[in-house]
Amino acid sequence: MELQLELQSQRSPRRFFPNPAKLAVNALLLLFTASCIIPLLWIGYSSLKTQAEFANNILSLPSAPQFSNYWEAIKLTNMLQLSWNSARVTFLSVIGITAIAYVTGYITARLDFKGKRAMIFYYLFGMLVPIHALLVPIYLLFKNWGLADQWYTLIIPYIAFNLSLPIMLVSSYVMGIPREIEEAAAIDGLSFSGTMYRIILPIAVPVLTTVAILQFFSCWNEFSFALVLLNDESLRTVPLGMSYFKSQHSTNYPQLMAGMILSMLPVTIIYFVFSSRIIAGVMSGAIKG
Repeated sequence: MELQLELQSQRSPRRFFPNPAKLAVNALLLLFTASCIIPLLWIGYSSLKTQAEFANNILSLPSAPQFSNYWEAIKLTNMLQLSWNSARVTFLSVIGITAIAYVTGYITARLDFKGKRAMIFYYLFGMLVPIHALLVPIYLLFKNWGLADQWYTLIIPYIAFNLSLPIMLVSSYVMGIPREIEEAAAIDGLSFSGTMYRIILPIAVPVLTTVAILQFFSCWNEFSFALVLLNDESLRTVPLGMSYFKSQHSTNYPQLMAGMILSMLPVTIIYFVFSSRIIAGVMSGAIKG
């Protein structure tokens, strides 16, 4: 009993004075979390204010919530058309990215061929090149080839510029799969492509799901290519639609924030539904790699 009391007396100071390093890390994480949440809360309640209230004090709460801002945002931007354009481009781009990433990642993980290292370096180099440095040559290329202002225009750069990370994720995941599985399939008479699609593809579903979800976020929120390559208003995507709230002399900020909330809804819903799958897929790829 005396020994227990003595041990408790020795441990008690630690309870009141925790490790300073842990405190600093926790404080830093809390600060980072607040920097992410507070702007979202500000956008949320500001979207319910009138233009006059917002002009008088941008931080004050709305005196009477103006839910009509959301309806006005939908009417002004033709949100349904914008959402359809974004959904069509995003869906087809994600399918293309996932399919190409799987085939390329599997080949680079399992085959040894001349130029393999150069090919991997090429894809890695794609992660280092800023998109904005290539906007002008890409615009000239699309304009001269008649590819600009088409419903499929954005699918091409979205697939081309979003392949690097998915290929690396798939390649590292496949390298963690035991080769004995493929050797057993070969003994049973399966070809290389048969093994790739019938044996390994079901095993790689977790990382492919992660790739698809991450690329959905990237394509849905993309702005630069949509701004440069699309002039036809009927083809505009959701991020471009936010420019409708800005006139030559003023900007309706409450309606703009209502539009931003509406544009974030699909991404937010998908994130909360699949967040655990995203983390599991990335972690499994990292561990297997």
